[in-house]
Amino acid sequence: MSLASLALSALLSSAIPTPADIDSAIHKAMADTGAKGLAIAVIDNGQVAYTQAYGVRNTNNDPLTPDTIMYGASLTKTVMAYAALQLVDQGRLKLDTPIADILPKPLPDYPEEDKYADWAPLKADERWRKITPRISLTHSTGFANFGFLEPDGRLKIHFEPGARYAYSGDGIILLQFAIEKGLNLDVGQLTQANFDRLGMTRTSLIWRPDFAGNLADGWGEEGQTEPHDERSKVRAAGSMDTTITDIARFTAALVRGDGLSPASRAELTKPQLHITTRSQFSSFQPELPPAQQRKDLYAGLGVIVFDGPQGRGFYKGGHNDTTGNTLVCIEAGKRCVVILANDVRAEKAFPGLVKTILGDTGVPYEWEYGFVPGVD
Repeated sequence: MSLASLALSALLSSAIPTPADIDSAIHKAMADTGAKGLAIAVIDNGQVAYTQAYGVRNTNNDPLTPDTIMYGASLTKTVMAYAALQLVDQGRLKLDTPIADILPKPLPDYPEEDKYADWAPLKADERWRKITPRISLTHSTGFANFGFLEPDGRLKIHFEPGARYAYSGDGIILLQFAIEKGLNLDVGQLTQANFDRLGMTRTSLIWRPDFAGNLADGWGEEGQTEPHDERSKVRAAGSMDTTITDIARFTAALVRGDGLSPASRAELTKPQLHITTRSQFSSFQPELPPAQQRKDLYAGLGVIVFDGPQGRGFYKGGHNDTTGNTLVCIEAGKRCVVILANDVRAEKAFPGLVKTILGDTGVPYEWEYGFVPGVD
């Protein structure tokens, strides 16, 4: 066996740190970053091995607990991908069928609804007809993150669909729209069926009044607080509320492939589209020269796929002004770490925490954040 193989075998056979060691690392991370609240879950061999919450959930200093409702943010996109692949398994959806063929009428002809994007500006650009579910899930529609961020506030296509990666919430919203308007299925109900099956009793893509009793507010970069928003519409790009206990169950199912056929589970983390930019944002930054591109960084379906010292891995981040989330899985050993933070300052500690628990993984933090958190 080569030295490289021996090193990999040692990494994969190493034990997950003890709860006491995890707790110690998190307490230090929170002290170093000033983060007020953080929750973590560890999955080992496809099973939930540890969940815990630390700090406070609001300015009253009520404790953050494993059952506190927290923003899922863009982890919602991975939940959407999982549900879409189940539709593929059921023969209701095909990844490469154009959305134009799923909808009963042309996309720009639908009246604007605030649950979705405004599709009318696409009337002058027939390239929308080339967009498929696979293109939506690999963030290669050519849309900005959201149309309202365009200088004129109008959605447009910036490049040939499928040509390159450019993060787009509206691209995921388009897939939701196609499923709901074209297949007459409710994405909220589809995802809720999975939550129910997995015992995720405190997770939803729409606000529930029973969440109010144990709810996390958030803290921003400057220590400012923001109350938890009550999401009134199902938005596949980021409306999920969840708990660390629940998202741990989903992540364990995801890494095991529970609920998906082997073929669909393979599609989820297949290197679908090479990522060619220096960082994830801004969406339309120039592509790097080939010699400077990371060779092992790809879009999967609703996740980012990478190769590192422990082999193939995948991850998804979630972020807003007062939220920092990450989900990291290593295929070998079916090991994962999930972190939900109701304080965006905690993101700076994510690389160190993931390394403490999983070892050296190769997660592309520099691409994710535009810098390596915690490194000056």
